[in-house]
Amino acid sequence: MSTASPIAFGEALRLWMKIGWLSFGGPAGQIALMHRELVERRRWISETRFLHALNYCMLLPGPEAQQLATYIGWLLHRTWGGIVAGGLFVLPGVLVMLMLSWLYVRYASLGPVAALFFGLKAAVLAVVVEAVLRIGRRALRNHFMVAIAAAAFLAIYFFKVPFPWIVAGAAAIGVIARQISPRTFEQASSTDPGAERHFVAGLERNAVCGLRPVVALMRREFAELLLARGETERARAVLEETLREAEAGGMSQLISRVQTRLAELQTSA
Repeated sequence: MSTASPIAFGEALRLWMKIGWLSFGGPAGQIALMHRELVERRRWISETRFLHALNYCMLLPGPEAQQLATYIGWLLHRTWGGIVAGGLFVLPGVLVMLMLSWLYVRYASLGPVAALFFGLKAAVLAVVVEAVLRIGRRALRNHFMVAIAAAAFLAIYFFKVPFPWIVAGAAAIGVIARQISPRTFEQASSTDPGAERHFVAGLERNAVCGLRPVVALMRREFAELLLARGETERARAVLEETLREAEAGGMSQLISRVQTRLAELQTSA
């Protein structure tokens, strides 16, 4: 979001209302709709910032699409922006569900109504497929990431592996593979110069919710990403913040690792 031409709150209000009324297709369709409206059409946030926020919300318990809307609303207009975005993301859907539920209970036996619901199922399926392709093309940037996504699908669909184990396994594979081939996980440059800084700041603010260890670990991983991109000074600043976070939380192992990494950076300098 540009500070030179701030987005009017009324304009954002109208957009969140529109997204609320058009959010069909479950989380995949909702996330794709937000991406199309916020990133592609209006360019209120960058591609990198959107994907960072999406990845973060996917790790949190609860509906990731609503969390993403609330977070982006907060980014644009702070507290009231988050409240409006989160509220309007839910309320129109509630009204639509009430209307469709009443229609189904009263007239489900009628041929035209049954045909209506059958057509809705087909349309929603098309929305979900299009949404998966849209987000997948942007998030899966190479064959290795596509292979991880395919393996996750096979694990959850055919082998019924619990979702938390899939997330943990994908994260572990990513950490190990990035040590072997850092270029595989390089991020595209952001059109928003403050994207990474705001993302890390958002992680820090969530530490007050009992997520301090997770925040510290993610900050450390973010520092490693900066190092892989050659941004040594920024990585050093993030590591120093991570060290203070770890010391405040009494995380002895993380303190030792961060101190070792800082010493390596000092030696290489």
